[in-house]
Amino acid sequence: MNRVSKIGVVLGGYACALLVAGGVSYIYVLMRKDGGAGSGGMQAFGDALLFVGVFGLLALIPTALALYFLRPFEKFWSVFSIASLALAATGPIAAVLMGRLHQSHSAAVVVGFVALLKVLGSPLLGLGFVVCAVIAPGGRSRWRLAAAASIEFAVCAYAYYCLLVAGHWLL
Repeated sequence: MNRVSKIGVVLGGYACALLVAGGVSYIYVLMRKDGGAGSGGMQAFGDALLFVGVFGLLALIPTALALYFLRPFEKFWSVFSIASLALAATGPIAAVLMGRLHQSHSAAVVVGFVALLKVLGSPLLGLGFVVCAVIAPGGRSRWRLAAAASIEFAVCAYAYYCLLVAGHWLL
């Protein structure tokens, strides 16, 4: 396979993921029992979360394929694994900020929203880091990606424990 066909396969995979996610969201909206009654903003946010979740899950396939095509480039994997570890390190900070921000100041609201997005995205990032760790060619980059996945899954477990068991943020 030449370089152009590899890029075409990966972009085609993203297009398929986009189409399937749009189709799932459309079918969900059509099959909604309440007919759209209630708070439209909350339903729109839930629909957007469904779309992003389905697309994010399906987009792991072409992403894994693209990373497989990049296996021979050791420098890429070294930089990518360090960046992944740095991104995962922001997860515990975001989880702690979620419990500390109780002010109505506009900066606190923005920081809290970004922290919420980071915490909600931790399961998807963790799964992505596991896929990357499996694909990674070398030892150090593989260990860094596995550590990043572990951090993301720990943030996910903490958030779900706080929200579903304790009912409030612990820290």
